[in-house]
Amino acid sequence: MKLCSFTKDGTSSYGLVNEAGIVDLGKRFDAPTLRDFLATGDMAAAAALVSAEADYGFDDVTHEPVIPNPDKIICVGLNYHAHIEETGREETPNPVLFARYQGSQIGHNAPLIKPLESDKFDYEGEVAVIIGKEGRRISEADAMGYVAGYACYNDGSVRDWQKHTHQFMPGKTFAGTGGFGPWMVTADEIEDHTKMRLQTRLNGETVQDTTLDMLVCSIPRLIAYCSTILPLLPGDVIVSGTPGGVGARRTPPLFMKDGDLCEVEVSGVGILSNPVKAEV
Repeated sequence: MKLCSFTKDGTSSYGLVNEAGIVDLGKRFDAPTLRDFLATGDMAAAAALVSAEADYGFDDVTHEPVIPNPDKIICVGLNYHAHIEETGREETPNPVLFARYQGSQIGHNAPLIKPLESDKFDYEGEVAVIIGKEGRRISEADAMGYVAGYACYNDGSVRDWQKHTHQFMPGKTFAGTGGFGPWMVTADEIEDHTKMRLQTRLNGETVQDTTLDMLVCSIPRLIAYCSTILPLLPGDVIVSGTPGGVGARRTPPLFMKDGDLCEVEVSGVGILSNPVKAEV
């Protein structure tokens, strides 16, 4: 089942994506947002509508980030061996974490905004893990039971601002730099998440290509670690890390510029597509 968030005629809602378009779940359930709907645990009721007549065509709405209002967005840095090697850093025993803010996110087809302050705007294709139920100090053995689904994510990074200090946050949460979409695919649709293939394309050229079995810290490990710090809530997002091939580590460097098109594809999930627009 594919679930998305969108705006239609100025009204925000969420829906089930089928072959015909979007079935508006916001009209059919009391939960006002997809985050709230996940908290109800009523996925079976939504699944019963998978063959329902669509309310809107998929391209007739404005797509919002899959979860527009998460309580937290936890991003993971340096979580693929190839990316660690290209950065010249050392592997750490625990995951490298930093936060994004919801205001930095955009949805499918919306422009990634290259800020005025930098010409070093980099792509980072990633798999986002959406939490489906509340948990604290979750064991690795139980962790996958807390996953509602998966989505594509582009952790657009303003590299020079990222390097201002040892803390990543300044370069990781500029307005309009984090693509999240086009929908989430529920966990029951993914037979083995470690076999998902992640690819990033810039103007049609593949610049990143990996599978999730290459993660340093696995999805269960990330859930266990993050939930030890504070409770994970329905709709929380864990952005699991980017593989090797980022633009900043290429020779010559390859940064996103006005007019580019960046796509993040995850097998079994879909393709997140965002044009790049320079801020003026």
